Amino acid sequence: MTTPFEPTLVPELVVSNLAKSMAFWCGLCGFEIRYDRPEDGFAYIALGGSHVMLEQEVAGENWIAGSLESPYGRGINFQIEVPDIDVVLSSLTAAGITLFREPRTTSYRVGAGDVDVREFITFDPDGYLLRFQSLAKHQTAQ
Repeated sequence: MTTPFEPTLVPELVVSNLAKSMAFWCGLCGFEIRYDRPEDGFAYIALGGSHVMLEQEVAGENWIAGSLESPYGRGINFQIEVPDIDVVLSSLTAAGITLFREPRTTSYRVGAGDVDVREFITFDPDGYLLRFQSLAKHQTAQ
């Protein structure tokens, strides 16, 4: 059961190598382990309000509706809001991680106004697209 401060939708991503994924998500991107079950190849991680479950691929054991082919995340990207994307960007750059989309400021209409965010997109080790963003400024409707 969740509290009012916990997400009610948490994606569970099947990964090819949990240790490699944990090094990326936690070591480079700043997520922290909320709980894990190493014997089952499972970890629940979070960064602020962004929560993700990672599960090691084990033939016949995962809830998989079809065959997995790299990149695993075809057709989906995960928006992850962080206080400052430059912190994550610096860590990924230092590790030689290639970006899918370079940092830029984008304006999105939200309700009656616009929200400007600074964002970039990268791949995790299994090809899931991660869109890190920070609030740039908020403009109200004129």
